Amino acid sequence: MIRKEILRYTANQRTNHWLVAILFFMAGLSGLALFHPALFWLSNLFGGGPWTRILHPFMGVLMFLLFLGLVVRFWRANYFIANDRLWLKRIDRVIKNQEEGVPPVGKYNPGQKLLFWTLLLCMLGLLLTGLVIWRAYFSDYFGITLIRWAMLLHALAGFVLILSIIVHIYAGIWIKGSISAMLHGWVSRAWAKKHHELWYREVTRDERPDPPLSKKG
Repeated sequence: MIRKEILRYTANQRTNHWLVAILFFMAGLSGLALFHPALFWLSNLFGGGPWTRILHPFMGVLMFLLFLGLVVRFWRANYFIANDRLWLKRIDRVIKNQEEGVPPVGKYNPGQKLLFWTLLLCMLGLLLTGLVIWRAYFSDYFGITLIRWAMLLHALAGFVLILSIIVHIYAGIWIKGSISAMLHGWVSRAWAKKHHELWYREVTRDERPDPPLSKKG
């Protein structure tokens, strides 16, 4: 019996994704509270200024470690293939939902792949610069000039990360079925074939319909 839906994300993958998402919002809000006095009121969400300063780096490190779990699971699917360049050239058709003539893509389209590697670079940047400016443990080992550059780059990486996540959320809402896939794990065959045809072919390659029942009489 061939199932009508296709599994896109396992329960472990979905849990990993949502934990990263929760920590992103927590680290992001606490980081904004520390970034500018006009946003310091956000520190009330974490018990005040001192607790915000204490918790922010730990949440950031945990977010990075959990994100590595997604990298280990999905990095192969985010390699660029020959079809990706042509897909990007015809992205105007994709935006208009006129995908005739657009080459098929794998589990992730080129836009999602670009986002994946951008997130990874931002996370690495935030981790490395965050360690330099982490006063309680590491900042004493670095000079003031390096700390100042690290603070600037930390803010820049955070800004790019926030913009990238906004794009990620918008794309998830715009492409109907994407959020449902990350909530429940399954997508329809029509959705898979329309948006990720190469992946659809891969996961259905070994399927065989049940043989017809023999008639007796």
